[in-house]
Amino acid sequence: MKKNLLLLTVVLFFGTLTFAQDPSLLRPPKGSPVALIVFEDLQCPKCRQDSPIEQQAARAHKIPLIIHDFPLPMHNWSYQAAIIAHYFDSQSKDLGTEFRAFIFQHQPEITPDTLQTFAQRFATEHKTQLPFVIDPQGKFAAEINADKDLGRKVGIQHTPTIYVVSSRNPSRPFVEVTDSSQLFQTIEAMQNE
Repeated sequence: MKKNLLLLTVVLFFGTLTFAQDPSLLRPPKGSPVALIVFEDLQCPKCRQDSPIEQQAARAHKIPLIIHDFPLPMHNWSYQAAIIAHYFDSQSKDLGTEFRAFIFQHQPEITPDTLQTFAQRFATEHKTQLPFVIDPQGKFAAEINADKDLGRKVGIQHTPTIYVVSSRNPSRPFVEVTDSSQLFQTIEAMQNE
């Protein structure tokens, strides 16, 4: 009995740790010594809560904010919302960012049946067209699947997963921020290394 309990404890302990399987994937873009990389799900309440803080931190520290979509299987409209976000990204990066903020703002009201209505409302308010078929060639779905594959390679197990990444210190190329109230301090520490 004690042996089984010990084994279960070990399994649960190691099951809760997140190991980046390939930390070289977590690097700032070329020309930026530090960046913020976030894996998010547009239907995730914690992602909704942390998104404005991430935007503010990136602006305040003048570092890139790189968003990767990681729609979770239990969320019934997040994958389609990510496809629409990628469509708006293809029109303009700012438009895609504004769409994500709009979705987070209205997240509690959105259902699988109303997502398209919210997307159309956003398009109308921003004087842009939303095509009847948003992703006919599957390009945006492929981008989302690539984000999810990257997340799996890195070892993502939840959203949001927030990393401050740096090219300055090879022994510590990234730090996961699990408490968004520590985001600014973590960025400052990475910038000062």
